[in-house]
Amino acid sequence: MTIILAILAVVGLSACGKGEIKGAKNWPIADFTFTDNENNSLSLANLNGKVWVADFIYTNCPDVCLPMTFNMAKLQDLAKKEKIENIEFVSFSIDPEVDSPKVLTEYAKYFDVDFKNWHFLTGYKQEEIEKFAMDNFKTLVKKPENDPNVIHQTYFYLVNKEGKIMKLYSGLDDIPFDEIIKDIKTLQ
Repeated sequence: MTIILAILAVVGLSACGKGEIKGAKNWPIADFTFTDNENNSLSLANLNGKVWVADFIYTNCPDVCLPMTFNMAKLQDLAKKEKIENIEFVSFSIDPEVDSPKVLTEYAKYFDVDFKNWHFLTGYKQEEIEKFAMDNFKTLVKKPENDPNVIHQTYFYLVNKEGKIMKLYSGLDDIPFDEIIKDIKTLQ
């Protein structure tokens, strides 16, 4: 009996080796092609083979998006300090009628982001991003009629090299930066 338990323990521990995230969601992201802040197309295919972190923000947000973007910029800086390569950051605008590529670029400059590996996406209809967010990220995005504010969650999503969401973290309060960096390294 002891030998069987020992074998099961070894098999169980080996499953948590490099490249695996404990409790991974494994939510696949459907193919997409959107416009980034530099007016270039960015698709899921462009991100294949790279680990990436995503969030949903908009530039006229009165409360949570500013600290979320600040926290994502901090995460980008930490990834640089840790010499993590092959990492991308993707912010989906959830107010595409307002957030043109130019508006997104001006917004991002406020946070001193490095555009080499951070894309702010737009170029879709409101209904499209709402459906995309729900279908792929299992998150609510909703712009009520006659209201400039957009309802949304405040998560950071970790996506693996195959385009599957592995984990989500708070992007607003008590951000587990060390855990996110560790998880990024695990997926490299």
